[in-house]
Amino acid sequence: MVPTVKFSCNISNTDYSAELGLEICIDDLQIFNQEWISGPVTFDYDFSDSDGVHELKFVMKNKTRRHTQCDAEGNIINDARLVIADIAFDEIKLGQMMTDLSIYQHNFNGTGSDIQDKFYSEMGCNGTVTLPFTTPVYMWLLENM
Repeated sequence: MVPTVKFSCNISNTDYSAELGLEICIDDLQIFNQEWISGPVTFDYDFSDSDGVHELKFVMKNKTRRHTQCDAEGNIINDARLVIADIAFDEIKLGQMMTDLSIYQHNFNGTGSDIQDKFYSEMGCNGTVTLPFTTPVYMWLLENM
C-alpha cells in the first residue's frame, strides 16, 4: 500500500457576493474547482507520499473591476479577496513556510505588468500561488521548518 498525505485548507471570501473562483492543483491534477466561493469552504485531499518533486497551486479566477471599490482619488476602499488559511499537510500547518517558499504571480487583473509577489494567505488578484515541495512530506517539512 502506498503511503498518503492529507492536504487541507480553509477557503473564504472577504465579500461573498463577489463571484471569485478558485482552483487547486497538485502538479497537473486539478483537485478542487469552484467557480464562486459563496461561503466558507473546508477542503482536504489525500495524495501519494512517494518520492517526488511536486507543486501545489492555488489559482484565483473571475475577479473583475467591479469587485474593487475606489474613492474619488483612486484609493481602494473595499476589495474582494480570497483568504486561504490553515494550509496543512497531515494537519501540520505550513504557516510561515507558505510566505517564505511560495510565489504569487499576477498582473493586477490586467492593469499592470506580470509580477512575482509574496503570499500572505490572501489573493486579491486573479493569478497563481505556487508552492514547490517534495515527498515524503515529513522530510520536506523537517528541512523547511
